[in-house]
Amino acid sequence: MTRQLSILIMLIFVSVVSNAEQYQRNKAVPVEKVLFGKVLSVRNITEKELIKDKKNGWKVFGGAVLGGVIGHQIGQGSGQDIATILGVLIGASMSNENMPKQREKVYRLVELMIKVEDGQEYMVVQERDPTMLFAQQDEIRMVFLANNTVRIDKRI
Repeated sequence: MTRQLSILIMLIFVSVVSNAEQYQRNKAVPVEKVLFGKVLSVRNITEKELIKDKKNGWKVFGGAVLGGVIGHQIGQGSGQDIATILGVLIGASMSNENMPKQREKVYRLVELMIKVEDGQEYMVVQERDPTMLFAQQDEIRMVFLANNTVRIDKRI
């Protein structure tokens, strides 16, 4: 039972994080089954994801080229070559330090411990919806969707 619960939590969490932005309440989705129950506990959590800036390499390259062009304008002969090399290094270094290498994306989630009518308990993590806040003892419906996700809504 504990292993099944852990696997369910992991699958739901992965699904929520990958589909958090794609969920729309007014979108029709086929339903596999619906269970009814009560909320045992509610915990608001956040999940942070670091996103690497894939354009950073081109920005550093651009800074190096610009630095090289500016450095090439200084001096003559071997002094000009040294100024060009220093311009490339300084331009690349400055553009690398000024550009963020990673962005952070924060998912606002809610963790719900639910007991359904047949006595089984489920823990579900889903994106937090400010229009549907949950409290302990709220009656809910657990909707299993055809795309292998689960959605918890208040029972109406």
